[in-house]
Amino acid sequence: MRKSTAVSSSFIDTHTHLTMEEFSCDREQVLQRALEAGVEEMIVVASHLPESEEAIRLASRHSFLRVAIGIHPHEAKDFSPSAWDRLRSLSREEAVVAIGETGLDYHYHHSPRELQKEVFRRHIRWARENHLPLIVHSREAQSDTLAILREEKAEEVGGVFHCFSGDWEAAQAAASMGFFLSVAGPVTYPNSRRLRQIVASLPAHRLLLETDCPYLAPQALRGKRNEPAYLPLIAAAVAEIKGVTLADVARFTSANARILLGLGLPPPAGATYVIRNSLYLNLTNRCPNSCIFCPRLVFTYVMGHNLQLSREPTLPELLSAVKDAESYQEVVFCGFGEPLLRLEEVKQVARALKGRGLKVRINTNGLANLVHQRNIVPELAGLVDAISVSLNAENAEKYQELCRPPWGKESYGALKLFIREAKRYLPRVIATAVDHPAIDAERCRQVAQTELGVEFRLRPLQILG
Repeated sequence: MRKSTAVSSSFIDTHTHLTMEEFSCDREQVLQRALEAGVEEMIVVASHLPESEEAIRLASRHSFLRVAIGIHPHEAKDFSPSAWDRLRSLSREEAVVAIGETGLDYHYHHSPRELQKEVFRRHIRWARENHLPLIVHSREAQSDTLAILREEKAEEVGGVFHCFSGDWEAAQAAASMGFFLSVAGPVTYPNSRRLRQIVASLPAHRLLLETDCPYLAPQALRGKRNEPAYLPLIAAAVAEIKGVTLADVARFTSANARILLGLGLPPPAGATYVIRNSLYLNLTNRCPNSCIFCPRLVFTYVMGHNLQLSREPTLPELLSAVKDAESYQEVVFCGFGEPLLRLEEVKQVARALKGRGLKVRINTNGLANLVHQRNIVPELAGLVDAISVSLNAENAEKYQELCRPPWGKESYGALKLFIREAKRYLPRVIATAVDHPAIDAERCRQVAQTELGVEFRLRPLQILG
């Protein structure tokens, strides 16, 4: 089969039922349409032993298919020791990348609840023994599902809540255990307000895409048989909700799937990366602060870009990286560290960009004056169109507690002075705060707007860019 060369974005469908009877007449054509639509890999998920065996046979014929094996909660009533032993033996097959789908379904009553719970526990223990992630089905069983996952230490392997339908509390609980949330066709439905709000609030590094085909076709095709080729319609809805591009969604959901399922990680982004229509420069991974909420503490991916640098790019490399920047709305000095640690490189690259009439923005923690032991803001005049400064606290004590700068409580005063100086010399200044429970966002807003006289923006937790 041929993959499309015309599609610019590549997707991974993390939940399909391609072995089902609905695809018996045109399965190969369905797979070809998926590849042509940019769906480069698909996970075939089984609901019982015969489907697990058939999924493995199907994957043996197509290198872009992977398999999850298990017993669906509807099928728990047919559990038998012999079938379980056979199923467990299949986990050694190369195509198998996950255990499931498994879980609890209290909407229908195809299997007794207590039996569902016992089979679910068996799956979690099996996944832990084999170091494989779980694909979890949970319908109208949120409390019991989460309790069993905790009791069985499912956080050791993680997994995904497929076709997520829970509330925000469940989403947070799942994410806290290292689970991903996967969204399917319902995110495109007009009545899916709660799901759309969850997608908007959830960090990009916790989202996956799926079709759950042949079920739950997107709104534009509702009532028809679903198939993997329709995944970009779901991705487009997520892009609209999160205010990013389709390419952004394809990149970060695919990176998430690769991380979870061990499908091979994308290479590091290097000196530049793209989010929406902005070109970001990753100058350094160093930062003087050690903020308790910083994503750098737990992972190296931002919107699907791996920002871990093996070394800091040189000035010639940075200048080369922006040589074709005219097609972008702006160039942003941001990355995974504090860009103004490399002040001279920032100035020289910014000077080259402004000489070509391009817009330049800097995202900074505002402590550069302490780093360089002088007021560096006037040096940025004429080189920067906008600067975004992380305020992240309403007072010095809270700033020291949350951001842990090496200069102690004088840091917060220096930060506010930096913002005042930026207002004097730069066209646009935005003070920001992370949407974190420990931060009083309203008081931060007052500090920014009333005391400092600059714009204020509340940033979603663990989303950079």
